[in-house]
Amino acid sequence: MNKKLLATLLPVALAAAYGNQALAQDASAPAAPTTVPTAEPAPPPADAPAATTVVVTGFRSSLQKALNLKQQAIGVRDSIVAEDIGKFPEANVAESLQRVPGVILNRDESSAEGQRISIRGLPTEYTVTTLNGAPVNTTSTSTIGSAARGFNYDVFASELFGRVDFYKSPLAELPEGGMGGVVDLQTPRPFDNPKRTVRYGVSAAYNTMSEKTDPNLFALYSNTWGNWGFLAGASHSKAVNNRSGFEATGGYNSSRRGSASPVLGNFALQLDYDDPRANLSGYTRDQVDNALLPRIYRFYGSQNRRTRDGLVTSLQYKEGGLNISLDGLASQLKNSRDELYYGILIRNSKTTNRDAPAGQAGHNGLVPLDVHIDPASNLLTGTFGNTSYSSGVTYGEDKTKFGYLALNGRWEVKKGTVLTGQLSANNSDAKSYQDTLSGQIFGVDSTIDYGSDHVYPSMSSNVDYTNPANFTGFDINTGWTRETDKGRQARLVLDQDYDLWGGWTGHFKGGLVYVDTTKTIEKRNGTTAMVAKLKSFGDAGLRSNMVSALPISNLDMGDGWPHQFGTFTRSYTYSTYDPLAYNTPAAFTPAQSFGAEEKVTTGFVQSDFKGEVLARELRINAGVRWAQTKLGIDNYKKSGTGGAYLPNQEHGKYTNVLPAVSAAYDLTEDLIWRASYGKTISRASLSIIAAQTVIPNPFDNTATAGNPNLKPQQSKNLDTSLEWYFKPGSLLSAAYFKKELTDATVSSTTQTTFGALGLPDTALGAIFQDKNGHVDPNLPMTLRTYGNAGQQTLKGYELAYQQDFNFLPDPFKGLGALASYTHIDPFNSQKWITNAGKEIEVNSVPKYAYSFTTYYERGPLAMRLSYNYKGRSLHGDNPKNNGDDLIRWRAARGYLDGTISYKLTENLELRLDALNLTNTLSYDYFEDATGQYGDGHRTRMDYAKYDGRTIKFGLRGKL
Repeated sequence: MNKKLLATLLPVALAAAYGNQALAQDASAPAAPTTVPTAEPAPPPADAPAATTVVVTGFRSSLQKALNLKQQAIGVRDSIVAEDIGKFPEANVAESLQRVPGVILNRDESSAEGQRISIRGLPTEYTVTTLNGAPVNTTSTSTIGSAARGFNYDVFASELFGRVDFYKSPLAELPEGGMGGVVDLQTPRPFDNPKRTVRYGVSAAYNTMSEKTDPNLFALYSNTWGNWGFLAGASHSKAVNNRSGFEATGGYNSSRRGSASPVLGNFALQLDYDDPRANLSGYTRDQVDNALLPRIYRFYGSQNRRTRDGLVTSLQYKEGGLNISLDGLASQLKNSRDELYYGILIRNSKTTNRDAPAGQAGHNGLVPLDVHIDPASNLLTGTFGNTSYSSGVTYGEDKTKFGYLALNGRWEVKKGTVLTGQLSANNSDAKSYQDTLSGQIFGVDSTIDYGSDHVYPSMSSNVDYTNPANFTGFDINTGWTRETDKGRQARLVLDQDYDLWGGWTGHFKGGLVYVDTTKTIEKRNGTTAMVAKLKSFGDAGLRSNMVSALPISNLDMGDGWPHQFGTFTRSYTYSTYDPLAYNTPAAFTPAQSFGAEEKVTTGFVQSDFKGEVLARELRINAGVRWAQTKLGIDNYKKSGTGGAYLPNQEHGKYTNVLPAVSAAYDLTEDLIWRASYGKTISRASLSIIAAQTVIPNPFDNTATAGNPNLKPQQSKNLDTSLEWYFKPGSLLSAAYFKKELTDATVSSTTQTTFGALGLPDTALGAIFQDKNGHVDPNLPMTLRTYGNAGQQTLKGYELAYQQDFNFLPDPFKGLGALASYTHIDPFNSQKWITNAGKEIEVNSVPKYAYSFTTYYERGPLAMRLSYNYKGRSLHGDNPKNNGDDLIRWRAARGYLDGTISYKLTENLELRLDALNLTNTLSYDYFEDATGQYGDGHRTRMDYAKYDGRTIKFGLRGKL
């Protein structure tokens, strides 16, 4: 498909380049300074001829402005520019960035919105995001508590920004820490459009899964009065999304691969062949032993309710060479999640005590009664005795509040000499809490079958799923997490133009930057007290509060699942087991909580050089950045085996010298060659620097231990590209990149026991606990530690194409297209080795990704259709073999979005947006590394879910 796409685009571009002369467009927009977008455009020479221009508006105008910025840059840079003030092309900034070559979008699993970005094969935390040049961090939803560096773009409405600059090659003036790249978000200011402007937007969003319609509102006011200007914009949006599908909850296993210990595979499993009813249906025991079952075989449904409010402000003073602005940005994202699941528990099935109640601990080995093995996938299906059903709900609340305030100043001391400065502060406060309440039905004969649909397979038995009297084994757990980020920055920069010999000119830039950032993680767990309350009600008390009408409506469940079963409502769960009442400061968990402060002092010098070589212009940027980082950690350390956690402090310090050089040479008037070389760093996640020994997943017997002495990972970067601007508004380019990574953060594992870790029994889930809630101190555990070691190479190439088809006859003159393709050589943080010792080629991010957009703008009508696709990648939680020889992949996926707008008047536009038109199935799957039993692509699925389509209909206008 990728080869066909490129083969189609290239002839079109070549033919168009020699077609009729396009209408001239303004390609004279000046390049803005890299980090402080306040520079004034240079006036044209007095003798410059008058340019013939045609006013270009809408999406085409946005593309043209971005192309001008890219063409005039020295390093590798892409930009996305608002069509007009308060009129960003996409509803989400992250979704705009995915059409930049090399950018791969990660979506929030609850709302399906774009959330984080990965650049050129590096994880999301390898990207630094700045706001008007100041580094910022914020988190939301499922990433709260991860302590990962990075920026969640879904916290903000796109209308709050005026431009995004994306830097892939290093420059001395750019903040260090972005080994993948630096993304600079720029908020609008009144003198960007020095006149009175009022913009507004009103729309309604409808999701086909939830069948809910929700409002989206935006308004912006901007005006200038002489030397003063003021801008204020506000946004409000609501969205309700449903998801549904199948979950295997972490893997597939066989009784052979997982019978000895959970360490051997994803979970322990032994079928009960000694039960008198056991019948292998003609298969040998060896065949059945080797066949695969999912960890859990269950249906999943959820509803996510999201509210986002934002505010952007700017007060600006501008006189002569003085430009001062006070810029503010605030946003609040609230997320409510209702999740329900119903299915058969297969994990940790083993019979050791036949006198125990059927299906319960000690007597929970599954009995094969009438089974079938699919030869293509090696999946074991059919009828099993002694199965346990689990009906569970999780009700959660997430909230992120972000605030930013900056004083920016630019003073042109004299012609060619400019001082710029910034003082900024930003705060992010994110909280998340939830309850999970479940009940079980034990000792049931059940039939399971996938048929042709592994998203909604089938499950049946003779039990009444809706009768509360059949449920027992009730359990509950809860948790509360808070993650805060604070940043303070001061920056002073001098720009100086100067002349050199031979007609060459130079532009010096040097500056001092001080950045102070802190991150705190606080976790609470009130599960013990909550379980005690649950047990006080007894089974009868819990059964009396079960309902059979599902608390989430409009769920797509397929024909094979029960459409009703006993469960619990949000109102009952929260009123009886209030997570805020139980997760109090007294439930503080010191092992998983910490604070970290980084103070970074930086100085940089760089210079641009411009002149002619062989009668063609050559532009060079060369510089060096010096950065000193001081790290302070406040955490809690266990005082001996079984002792209490006591406050602990750690300190670190390191210095980096980061040179960078870039060049751009005009091979012809339309063809530019670029090259850059530089050194960058990325600091390790604070979760593996500052945290003590923790168990990240209570249902996996793997612990991790932090290392405060970790050094930042370093990279030597090489970029080179050819860019052909064959017509106004058009581009065809190819780029190659290579990164030599050293001091990579790598993990190593040792085998130990639970008792040796000194952690409380509640650190592991119920599957590892006895009836009294105790964990066997001799339980085998895998302890993962981190260090700096090894060297890796990341390389790949990018292709990009953009063109207005204004050489076509009417009515096709308004057509245009843009496309990009990124290929990344296989890259992973550690080797994937089979049980037989064979190394398997895997990649932690997609090997390739591409996007294609076609648009039409003619008169009052504008249309746009975009498709973004990324290939498969290794699941982040399973970068290595767990002992089962199954590679867990995140399946490839593509998203198709469309927009139609019609101008009713010059100032009023009717707009229709359609997101995820193809209702893409997002899922993981397990490939057998030995090459047996197919690749698992459509068989051994996990977390396979549909999000539904979202349709937005509304008005946008200006006054």
